[in-house]
Amino acid sequence: MNFRLVQKMLDSYKVVRAKNGFEGLAFALSETPDLILMDINLPDIDGLEVTRRLRADTRTQHLPIIALTANTLIRDRQEALNAGCDGYIPKPVGRGELIKTVQQFLNYIRPTSV
Repeated sequence: MNFRLVQKMLDSYKVVRAKNGFEGLAFALSETPDLILMDINLPDIDGLEVTRRLRADTRTQHLPIIALTANTLIRDRQEALNAGCDGYIPKPVGRGELIKTVQQFLNYIRPTSV
């Protein structure tokens, strides 16, 4: 249900859904999407671990990753950022906030490590 709502809010973008962390990781490594909305609570490995793995791989370390999560405590936001997420949006999210954040990060180029 959450995916369908996000997909509807982002109707002008191509949105692809992964059913779990391993599927999302494999997709990101093979397809290199422009942006990742990362749910933290996934059924196999959590989104924080997926984010860490994406940051460790040169093919995906530059991708903008936004945590989109029901985990809304202050420490949850910090954990997401420490894992490598570039942004954090707590659920429930409004259409305007989601679109603004996605547009902001699609125009952002992550600096490469030296």
